[in-house]
Amino acid sequence: MSNTFKTIARYQYTTEAQIMKGRLEADGIEVFLQDHLTIDTDPLVSNAIGGVKLKVLAKDAMKAQHILSTINQYSIDDDGNQISCPNCDSKKVELFSTITDFKSFFAFLVGIIFGALPFHTRYKYKCETCKTEFSKEDLTTNQSPKTT
Repeated sequence: MSNTFKTIARYQYTTEAQIMKGRLEADGIEVFLQDHLTIDTDPLVSNAIGGVKLKVLAKDAMKAQHILSTINQYSIDDDGNQISCPNCDSKKVELFSTITDFKSFFAFLVGIIFGALPFHTRYKYKCETCKTEFSKEDLTTNQSPKTT
């Protein structure tokens, strides 16, 4: 194979890509990031240009993809412990934003325009196994989570 780079992953923000780049470089894989400077300059264009592209030499692509697949993508608490679902005790829990409808999006935009960020962004967790949605407060107060 030649010395051509192959895109193996895309990230919305440069910070995510830099973390993965560091992990791959620690294993001796040469890594190149494409479009990271553009997105650092204007993060709103990330979706339009396809995010930050993580590229490796074509000969290292399979090894790099294997390394990335072994990295845990699930949520952890402030102490570094994996968060468990309060409903089924699964460790496959992901963090997501609650900006899902026009009303919450409009409130977010007003916050940006008037420089009032963080206005009030809500984050919740969702269990991949049983689809239960819960907040960080639900974990500490033992409230019943919402199953979708």
